[in-house]
Amino acid sequence: MAAVRPTPADPTPGLLSEPEAGDQRAMPPELGPNAMAVLSGPTFMYSDLTGDVPPGSIGGLVHLDTRLISGWMLSINGNRPLLVLRSETVDHYSAQYVLTNPDVPGLPPDSLGIRRLRYVGDGFHERVEMVSFRTEPVRIELRLAVGVDFADLFEVKSGVRDRSAEITRGHAPDGSELCFRYARNGFSAETRVCCSRPASRVEGDDLVWEITLAPREVWQLDLDVPLPPGMGVVEPTRGDIADVIHRRADDPVRRWSTARALLRSDNRALQETVRQSRDDLAALRLDLEVKGERIMLPGAGLPWFLAVFGRDTLIAAYQTLSAGPMLAKGALLALARLQGNECDDFTDEEPGKILHEVRSGELTRTGVKPYGPYYGSADATQLWLILLSEYWRWTRDDQTVRFLRDNALAALHWIDRYGDRDGDGYVEYATRSPEGLGNQCWRDSPDGISFSDGRIPVLPIASSDLQGYVYDAKLRLAELADGPLADPDLARRLRAEAAELYDRFNRDFWIEGRGGFYAVGLDGDKNPIDSKTSNMGHLLWSGIVPPERADAVVRQLMADHMFSGWGIRTLSREERLYNALGYHRGTVWPHDNSLAVLGMARYGYRAEANRISLALLEAAEQFGHRLPEAMSGFPREQWLFAVPYPTACSPQAWAAGTPLALVRAMLGAEPADGRLALDPDIPPEIGRISVERVRAFGRCWEVEAVGRTGYARLAEC
Repeated sequence: MAAVRPTPADPTPGLLSEPEAGDQRAMPPELGPNAMAVLSGPTFMYSDLTGDVPPGSIGGLVHLDTRLISGWMLSINGNRPLLVLRSETVDHYSAQYVLTNPDVPGLPPDSLGIRRLRYVGDGFHERVEMVSFRTEPVRIELRLAVGVDFADLFEVKSGVRDRSAEITRGHAPDGSELCFRYARNGFSAETRVCCSRPASRVEGDDLVWEITLAPREVWQLDLDVPLPPGMGVVEPTRGDIADVIHRRADDPVRRWSTARALLRSDNRALQETVRQSRDDLAALRLDLEVKGERIMLPGAGLPWFLAVFGRDTLIAAYQTLSAGPMLAKGALLALARLQGNECDDFTDEEPGKILHEVRSGELTRTGVKPYGPYYGSADATQLWLILLSEYWRWTRDDQTVRFLRDNALAALHWIDRYGDRDGDGYVEYATRSPEGLGNQCWRDSPDGISFSDGRIPVLPIASSDLQGYVYDAKLRLAELADGPLADPDLARRLRAEAAELYDRFNRDFWIEGRGGFYAVGLDGDKNPIDSKTSNMGHLLWSGIVPPERADAVVRQLMADHMFSGWGIRTLSREERLYNALGYHRGTVWPHDNSLAVLGMARYGYRAEANRISLALLEAAEQFGHRLPEAMSGFPREQWLFAVPYPTACSPQAWAAGTPLALVRAMLGAEPADGRLALDPDIPPEIGRISVERVRAFGRCWEVEAVGRTGYARLAEC
């Protein structure tokens, strides 16, 4: 295949550059940085702090990748905005907005107490309450302006096609319901807005209530938007809105969360960050049925990635295995069910390949986009094998491993036959799809991989992380072949292939100059791509680094040009394309750092691993104990506080999984021979760590450690 070059980057980026192709920035000023969301499974409502969704913004009610509501605006006596007293999410699926009125004709400011309660469960539910503090009756016109565009989520980020001519309206004459329907090329969607109090009149798509409020009278309106079932919809919360907000209603999410591992620590930041991670992972769960079995797995992140993913889901499941195997098992089964079966140029599908992303919006279902599913990920297949092994190490679930035997062998065949495109022993990638991703490793923006001088390499690219994952996957599959798969010949072959890859990789990817480091990849002409990147941390995690080179790798990662003070940058400041706000060109990604931490601990660099862990926990404190998807790479000593990457997903699954991986590294927790082994190195800043309900081998364990001492013992579940 001829070598080609991805879309080039600007070789001279400024400090505050324009959004790059491939990054996920798309936050217009209508919502602003304090936008609020309520979410449940593949459904979310994204609004401003008043609870409104201004037309033309990225806000709205999105369900299964289709925006069912694109405008949702309350006004009083023809005026907005309402004035925000306080707005807060209560749980990830519920929120409360406390408002009052501005100075409007016939109504002085602060005359009304206005409360909006909402939650997402079996539908979208909102309650509007108003109380008058005037001493005489007041007449109020309350208007709800509803907008519906049925946009595909991909369009919300880039530009929405006008569907107005194809949307039909069937509003109830008595003002009790608005109904919108859309159908085109076999795709259809419907939005119904149902009112507990019929509107006084309907004007276009606006509901208008004429209200007379006596002094201290409370007026209440419930609005409901039913949601259709579909892939990933989690068992919903149901009940009266007030009961949901006050946590009196049955909550399947809370039941799920309280059964997970519980961590306590002398360090409040660690304790609160782990608690927030648990809640965020609960929020991002997707509920699927595979061969009659109900399974859970994490979606990737809000707002753009509430869907089944390969790489993101697998890494998040790996990070969280010590808290329980449910998400890992769900990820393995769901992704095996959707494993590639044939060669398809449009979707980049190949036999045995694990998918990159699944979508269900109009553009996918009508064949415009290749996401039903899309397979443009060159690392998800290896990561699936790594997770299968790690799941078995923690559970000794031989039955599930044997059930997935054919999927594992198909994944291995993909690595050797399709992943290695030219037979040189390395997995390379190059999209065949006109809608496909140019870079198909985790650094998947167009300029995510570059030479030190700023040149963009020609495709296909064999990135370094892919080779480390292959090495690890083959050794792990050999362990399974010796164990539950009972195939000693396969085990011997895989160990020999891994040893050969180890030698070849360390010959071809190592660069002696500039202090010694690993190239980020080989380009389509087999030239080493000579940038220093955080991928070196992934190599430590995979174990492909010889012990005698580990010290040089760790020194590079912890040097000022790589370590910002909050974490390891994706790209060294020594490189020409470095940008503290570049998506993969100098930002700090918590999940990326968590793999480096696990890798450093593996090689015995516990002090360095702890330094990164403490920096990430201190950063989390600045974001309400929730680590963002990515942070800017500005140096800590100059900028003093952590700066989030513009419009990073929040919550985001592998960022939420990061604190659990950091705790595992500090505890040195490893399953071994039917017991949970500890090798703790807890920094003094953390003090004591204790964890209840750690699950391993189908039993519960209690763990406690301080400094370099600790224990793990069986306990009641």
